[in-house]
Amino acid sequence: MNRRCDIGTRGITLLELVIAVFVLSIGTIAALRSADHAGRALGGEAARVMALQVALNRAEEYRLLGARAATTLPRSVAFGPYQWQLDISEEITRAGLTEASITTRAPDQPGARLVVIARTEVVQ
Repeated sequence: MNRRCDIGTRGITLLELVIAVFVLSIGTIAALRSADHAGRALGGEAARVMALQVALNRAEEYRLLGARAATTLPRSVAFGPYQWQLDISEEITRAGLTEASITTRAPDQPGARLVVIARTEVVQ
C-alpha cells in the first residue's frame, strides 16, 4: 500500500475544524456588532428629523410674523411623541435684521439647531 496516498485522503483534522469554527465565530460577531451599531444609529433618526422640523417651523414663523411678534410664541412645542423645548437667542445685524439661533431639545433625544435671519417687524 502506498503511504503517500493515505496521507492525502485523511480528511479534516480536529485542529482544522476548531480553526474554521473560530474564524466563522469572529465573522459572525463582527456582523452582529455592525448590525447593532446601524440599528442604534437609525433608531435616533426619527427624533432628529422631528427636532429639525420643529426648528424649521419656528424659523418660518420668524419669517412670516417678524422677530418681534415671534418672540411671543410659546417656547415649548408638542410634536410627535415628544415635548420639544425651544431655546432662541437673537441678535440684531448691521442691516437691521434679526438673526435668531433656534435650538430644539427633548429629554433623552437628539436636538437640532437652525439659524434664521428675519425682519424685526413685518410691514403690513
